[in-house]
Amino acid sequence: MWWDERVSARFRRNLQPTLTYWSVFFSFGLCIAFLGPTLLDLRCQTQSSLSQITWVFFSQQFCLLLGSCLGGVFKRTLAQSLLALFASSLAISLVFAIIPLCHNVVVLAVVMAVAGLAMGCIDTISNMQLVKIYQKDSAIFLQALHFFVGFGALLSPLIADPFLSDTNCILANGTANASSNLPHIRKSLVPHHPGNLSHYDLPMKGMVVTRVSYAFWIMALINLPVPIAVFFLLYKERMVPCFNGSSHPLLSADELALETRPGDKDELSTAGQRPHTAAAHEDLFSCCQSKNFRGASYTYFAVHITGALVLFMTDGIVGEYSGFVYSYAVEEPLSVVHKVAGYLPSLFWGFITLGRLISIPVSYRMKPATMVFINVVGVLITFLLLLIFSSSVVFLFVGTASLGLFLSSTFPSMLAYTEDILQYKGCATTVLVTGAGIGEMVLQLLVGSIIHDRGSYSFLVCGMIFGCLAFTFYSLLVFFHRMYPKPSPELDEDSPDKAAVPEDTGQYQR
Repeated sequence: MWWDERVSARFRRNLQPTLTYWSVFFSFGLCIAFLGPTLLDLRCQTQSSLSQITWVFFSQQFCLLLGSCLGGVFKRTLAQSLLALFASSLAISLVFAIIPLCHNVVVLAVVMAVAGLAMGCIDTISNMQLVKIYQKDSAIFLQALHFFVGFGALLSPLIADPFLSDTNCILANGTANASSNLPHIRKSLVPHHPGNLSHYDLPMKGMVVTRVSYAFWIMALINLPVPIAVFFLLYKERMVPCFNGSSHPLLSADELALETRPGDKDELSTAGQRPHTAAAHEDLFSCCQSKNFRGASYTYFAVHITGALVLFMTDGIVGEYSGFVYSYAVEEPLSVVHKVAGYLPSLFWGFITLGRLISIPVSYRMKPATMVFINVVGVLITFLLLLIFSSSVVFLFVGTASLGLFLSSTFPSMLAYTEDILQYKGCATTVLVTGAGIGEMVLQLLVGSIIHDRGSYSFLVCGMIFGCLAFTFYSLLVFFHRMYPKPSPELDEDSPDKAAVPEDTGQYQR
């Protein structure tokens, strides 16, 4: 194997929980990308206007952000985390099954809000648990985790495509005129952002003709093994509520001792005997309690803030670019035909998924800090070249692919880097996930209003500004990293900090 035996041994010891967290993130990806291509059929199903149905996007995104903030609440024990993941992944299957039964747009928005809460919990908890298990080796496993998001996000539109209506799915007077606009409207409904569709007139009353229900039921069945996998992990760990037996490690103490390094054996024993005096990953509200700030240096806060701001910018770029690149391409001076421009969001997400796959082996050989540096510099250079060659359709496609590659591994690399700076204490995961979610929502709204006022060229100018800010915040993060206090070499097994954060035991955290 291309990684060393120590990492391979840790992966084998934690194979079932790792695969479970990866599969749960597949549910996240499956749920995040289906809404765009199916929204017109859902409009027909609910017999609502385009302006009404696009509120479903907002309900999902807002509750996803809320779920990311609340996800840390369930981190206190492994049982709470797994139960929350089981409920969230099961909720996503139920949402897919229920959507075809929603014939009112308000009911649909409520159902999608539930899906958003589940997705937010999955986002925070899965990242936290993998960081807890692998700590300094977490970068490679976080890259794989985020690959499964992209894989799910690519799969769900492919499942939905055969069942989408080729013509307007509400048959009424004027259907022929409305159907001529349908391809343009559908291509505008890209993941995360519905675009400005208020000027399109589609019938709201008449006979509904759509087969999109089959797509949702297929996705519900595809997702069903995920909550089953989480349940099996709960059962194996004796954490199913109806079982009151004592919980046991995934491997016995003797098996764990055989697979750890010689120096880790005593450390594992000490960690098991000492109480955990330092909580390692708080929810957002617990993070803000004043008791957690006592004795903390200003660099502690600075690392959290600058790390979150980098992801605020980079995840915001992902949202605004995927949401507006189609609209930018069809406007002057490029004037790309609608069918060709429709491939741009798919190209962008495809290269994000490819980049995450490539980043799995790369992250083993390269430090997370180096990967983040390459990412933010690559984003900056790509936007600069897009501005220089703004009249070239070919370079727009090349730049879109390049941007997807550079943005693909930013989040997991930044998470691994920041957690490593803080020695896997503090609130890094929760703060970073929340910052990324806020950036994705806020920058979409900001760029949308700027494009409306200033024209399509401002789309690339905004991207360049956000890229510069991301690089600036990363530079500040590196500066605060150098000033952040290093762990004391005198820290031994009698130190509560040592007991609280076992370095390389590979033990499945409870």
